[in-house]
Amino acid sequence: MPELTMYQVDAFTSELFRGNPAAVLVLEDWLPVATMQNIASENNLAETAFVRPNGCGFDLRWFTPVHEVEFCGHATLATSHVLVHELGSKGQLVFETRIGTLRVDPKETGYQLDFPSFPPETVADIPAPLKTNFGNGPIRAFRNFENMFVELANEQAVVDFIPDLAEIVKLQGQGLVVTAKGDEHDFVSRYFAPFAGIPEDPVTGSTHATLVPYWAEKLGKTKLSAFQRSSRGGHLLCELKGDRVLLTGSAVTFMKAQIYLP
Repeated sequence: MPELTMYQVDAFTSELFRGNPAAVLVLEDWLPVATMQNIASENNLAETAFVRPNGCGFDLRWFTPVHEVEFCGHATLATSHVLVHELGSKGQLVFETRIGTLRVDPKETGYQLDFPSFPPETVADIPAPLKTNFGNGPIRAFRNFENMFVELANEQAVVDFIPDLAEIVKLQGQGLVVTAKGDEHDFVSRYFAPFAGIPEDPVTGSTHATLVPYWAEKLGKTKLSAFQRSSRGGHLLCELKGDRVLLTGSAVTFMKAQIYLP
């Protein structure tokens, strides 16, 4: 029976049981896709990351409990933490992914993730599920290639928001982000992706590839402090640098385990 080592890491936090948990498996080569999906489904975490060396860096893939995804920030951070903290990798990490090359630099204060910027796209017509969640009053909505975003009046509105997950599922494979100007941070957000088996994601790196350019323009600054106001919570230091978004966060290992495959 094949045996593999799997780590579980809390990302975008320096405390256990906070931030966003992700599982990480470092492989010599890919497992069959069905096997990787089964592992992710068994873990039932927002993401399980699979990484393999490619000679000049690493190839990286991410799976939710129901499918493989194009882009995941917190599992990239978790993978970097495993490679550096658990396996002794040195220097910049370079990952080849479905959305291109991602780079991660270990810092004394955590890890700096270098992601592409996905500037917000204007939404001409508010989809019906958003009207159901927010009523028929005027709302500010925008989108990127994988999510819808809605700016709310203030941070408390983000905290108090009660999503209608059955309606959000109807966004045709997209998640929903609610965001607002923060009280103690430049902006806050929450993220819901029920179509991917994630009712609410605790801390989401990928959504900040759009949130950062949005709030940078709105607030007139390129360096921002962000906080995801889920029940677990997570802090991200952000910078818009040309067509890239830099996110800095911490991570901590929760578990190292052996898993057994048929």
